Amino acid sequence: MVEDDAPQRRGPRGPYAKSSQTRTAILDAALKVFAESGYRSGSLRTVADRVGMSEAGLLHHFPSKSALLAAVLERRDEQAEERYDLDGSGGVEVLRSLLRIAERNAAAPGVVELFCTLSAESTSPEHPAHEYFVARYRRSTRTVQTAFEAVAASGELRPGVEPAAAARGTVALMDGLQLQWLLDRDAVDMAADLRTFFRTLVTAEL
Repeated sequence: MVEDDAPQRRGPRGPYAKSSQTRTAILDAALKVFAESGYRSGSLRTVADRVGMSEAGLLHHFPSKSALLAAVLERRDEQAEERYDLDGSGGVEVLRSLLRIAERNAAAPGVVELFCTLSAESTSPEHPAHEYFVARYRRSTRTVQTAFEAVAASGELRPGVEPAAAARGTVALMDGLQLQWLLDRDAVDMAADLRTFFRTLVTAEL
């Protein structure tokens, strides 16, 4: 808690600050709408209503539904980075954070559906979210690879496991489990399956 007389860093003022606040409010509302209703059913009108603005006003900040969806995913990534230890140098702690993220995703089927849908659609270079997903997969794989390298340095990586391959396998497994879970939630426990996979790679307790 900051004391009243402590020096504070002031954020942007004026129209820019208001625009930034409005954009954040839209993203937070959109995340809730898509988590509740999924990608197809979550409408721009519903998001706009929750923010107390018109749909046209929302489109002033995000020119299309696809652009809004990509921004929502980016916002969710930022929140995950703030909430969990995703600094690759953390080694085992990063793997534990990934398990917690898998558990969290099980409580947000709408967001998981959104991610799976957009990631598939964005394989087309013309898709508005294409660059986002290209950058996201590169960043995610690099972070997990760094984590496995840290695990190796601590002597907790099983013999024969190569960090880069383990990282690609982890990212692929997490995405694949999400899809399988959406199709049959009773048959798939994403966190449990991910933990089983990690146990084949590291000796640390997870």
